[in-house]
Amino acid sequence: MVAAPAHLDVSKIRAQFPVLHQQVNGHPLVYLDNAATTQKPKRVIDALNRYYEGYNANIHRGIHTLAEKATRAYEATREEMQRFIHARYSEEIIFTSGVTGSINLVAYSFGQAFVQAGDQIIISGLEHHSNIVPWQLLCERTGARLAVIPVTDSGELELEAYRQLLQNKTALVAVNHASNSLGTINPIKEIIDMAHQAGACVLIDGAQASAHLPIDVRALDCDFYCISSHKMYGPTGTGILYGKKEWLEKMPPFLGGGEMIREVTFNQTTYNDLPYKFEAGTPNIADVIALREAILFIQEHDKAAMATYEHDLLQYATAKVAALPGVRLVGTAPEKVSILAFVVDGIHHFDIGQMMDTRGIAVRTGHHCTQPLMDRYQLEGTVRASFAIYNTREEVDALAESLGRIINFMRK
Repeated sequence: MVAAPAHLDVSKIRAQFPVLHQQVNGHPLVYLDNAATTQKPKRVIDALNRYYEGYNANIHRGIHTLAEKATRAYEATREEMQRFIHARYSEEIIFTSGVTGSINLVAYSFGQAFVQAGDQIIISGLEHHSNIVPWQLLCERTGARLAVIPVTDSGELELEAYRQLLQNKTALVAVNHASNSLGTINPIKEIIDMAHQAGACVLIDGAQASAHLPIDVRALDCDFYCISSHKMYGPTGTGILYGKKEWLEKMPPFLGGGEMIREVTFNQTTYNDLPYKFEAGTPNIADVIALREAILFIQEHDKAAMATYEHDLLQYATAKVAALPGVRLVGTAPEKVSILAFVVDGIHHFDIGQMMDTRGIAVRTGHHCTQPLMDRYQLEGTVRASFAIYNTREEVDALAESLGRIINFMRK
């Protein structure tokens, strides 16, 4: 068994997360629902408190001291995110409500400017509903067609089928970096290159990648990349859309209001420069400011070391759970982020989740907002345990021991 990398002290990392140190239903909390949302280190919580207690003010428009301090802190997050994903320009970072908001922004704005009747949008069978429904709506508005990359039994994309789907009428390809249901890491560099050869743009849903995988948008050469703060130890309700500057400059505004304008008259409005053209209204100031602390948390603990530890934890959990009677793993791709999905013969996934909760173990059950993927496997849903840097082998042991008890109890 491989221990944590020498320079990663998981006990010290756990100490930074207040929510982990409690009992649920009389048992120590074992939080294994990190694919839904990660917990927040105290430095993120403290950043929220500092803003509201010390310099709560609107940004960009005020000239008083509090407004200027808030503006500097807000824009510091933009610059930190630029470095985090290796964007060329800070104005390529657009603050949104998260991945769902980012995808919808592209679907409406890019779709309005560049998608026409007869064009094709390609997504994959691994997608979250938030990377399916906006494209369906775009197709309804424009008369474009939606095509889907099929998924293998192991949970990987069929790249040859994708190659055959690409055509000169393909306007955009939208796929996730990693699956929220199965953990599959997609070969997005290859997917992007193939799309560009066909003349198509590419959007990457990075919700499940931001806390686990290296992200270099210039090396990937993606046109758009979407991140949610709350999946990477930051606050809920905020995230970013990265877009290549040349695309963002051509795209029309998504929302109208304050900040996104240069000049307004009753006859005509002219729009602001990037990134503000896409940031109408008072933004989620406090949570954007606190997001910087989440980025710094990841950077200071070495993302590569974190990924190694989480991979070892996933392997350990996979072996423990797969050894139990009647367990069937769902999603066995060789390259995965730290997500373990499974079903147990004869036991409903919802019952497993409820009985786990009585022992303080938080897992996710259901279709995980991927109903088409569940249909692919002829399943109603799965049990999903997802791991983060603060999880331990002892918690995996608790998961396996509890699941074993449930199986024995239900089969008596």
